[in-house]
Amino acid sequence: MKFAVIVFPGSNCDVDMYHAIKDEIGEEVEYVWHEEASLEGFDAILLPGGFSYGDYLRSGAIARFSNVMKEVIKAAGEGKPVLGVCNGFQVLLESGLLPGAMRRNDHLKFICKTVPLKVETNETMFTNSYEKGDEIQIPIAHGEGNYFCDEETLKELKANNQIVFTYGGDNPNGSVADIAGITNHAGNVLGMMPHPERAMESLLGSEDGKKLFQSIVKHWREQHVVNA
Repeated sequence: MKFAVIVFPGSNCDVDMYHAIKDEIGEEVEYVWHEEASLEGFDAILLPGGFSYGDYLRSGAIARFSNVMKEVIKAAGEGKPVLGVCNGFQVLLESGLLPGAMRRNDHLKFICKTVPLKVETNETMFTNSYEKGDEIQIPIAHGEGNYFCDEETLKELKANNQIVFTYGGDNPNGSVADIAGITNHAGNVLGMMPHPERAMESLLGSEDGKKLFQSIVKHWREQHVVNA
């Protein structure tokens, strides 16, 4: 399986994401600069955290118009896994691939710590290696992680089982319904504020993020690998 790590000016978690795939999961991965016009040959797309374009205007608002985003949207439409973490989640919201919007943390302070997350569903290509209800430890690092949507959208997210992760302890940023991660209706695009790529090794505090990437690989192999 081959992963693309999209790199925008200001990305700062791209190396972490690359390490998670290459060294921890053992799959093929390449960096893809934001000016590229093709994602042919990649099986999954990863949008890392950081401060794309310095977070001017709004977080992710400028990156949404990068050349490569046309291909990200195309890949999502083809059903390929697309994962956006932190700033990557913000880019997915700005591009319309996910519903809702991101606001400043309710206490207006940047947060950097490990928090408990609850796995709300394991019936996705991103969570099939977890158990529903698992509590996992994943770091967060953001100043604009307060997810917001209107009541109708929230109702749809719940009805369609699109809420994948919620904050298991105190809500650190004020997100509606404690939401930490959601998918699109089709289930192949996941946006989440916490950083699973920073939770790959117990030496660094947690390896609970590893199952997310293993889930993507497991789903892909089930779809593409035929056992004789």
